[in-house]
Amino acid sequence: MTLFNATTASEPTSDSKNKALLTASKLNKTVQVGEQALSIIKDVDIYVNAGEFVVIMGKSGSGKSTLLGLLAALDYPDSGSVELADQTLSQLDEDALAVIRQRDMGFVFQSFHLLPTLTVAENIAFPLDVARRPNQARVNELIDAVDLGHRRDSLPNQLSGGEQQRTAVARALVSHPKIVFADEPTGNLDEQNANQVMQLLLDLRQQVGSALVVVTHDPALAEMADRVITMHDGRIVS
Repeated sequence: MTLFNATTASEPTSDSKNKALLTASKLNKTVQVGEQALSIIKDVDIYVNAGEFVVIMGKSGSGKSTLLGLLAALDYPDSGSVELADQTLSQLDEDALAVIRQRDMGFVFQSFHLLPTLTVAENIAFPLDVARRPNQARVNELIDAVDLGHRRDSLPNQLSGGEQQRTAVARALVSHPKIVFADEPTGNLDEQNANQVMQLLLDLRQQVGSALVVVTHDPALAEMADRVITMHDGRIVS
């Protein structure tokens, strides 16, 4: 694991910029809470290289999840830009972003976000179905990889927490995304399931070659990362 200091994390070198898959520059985000405007993200610069595993850490309220949402184009910054593979995401409309999310991104969330009326196999296949690129062989491959063959026809409410998260991991990787975003992916799991899910995510990420950006409080997970970025009060500090 490599820890970068504040200068390195916030000011990528020309070499890192040249090969970066994802680059965010001067991101700012303010949210309105009642009559008060709260600055959540403050002049953040960040980059992620192709195939890299980056962990974002920090205390609750430091802006980690908000930053992840901006990087994943789930929310627009007030100012600044996010570029993925030379496309400026913050300048695209929702229809164009939806195409990029389906084609180039995967998502794993703490609360799983499985569709309750779809089976395991159907949840995993969902990104391909939405993109009109069905690939049953790929779905079957991932069902085997996450060891859920015996659960392929089960609904989410019939699964354990670990099984639900393994389904979510498979769904995130089914379309061979360039980058996977995960927000506290092991936060709702016991230690055994958390370790299993994280190792699975790392193994599948290595096979697919996706970059991985994970928000976590877990120091054990940070030990597995290529690079750790620490946030405090909306800024990158180390």
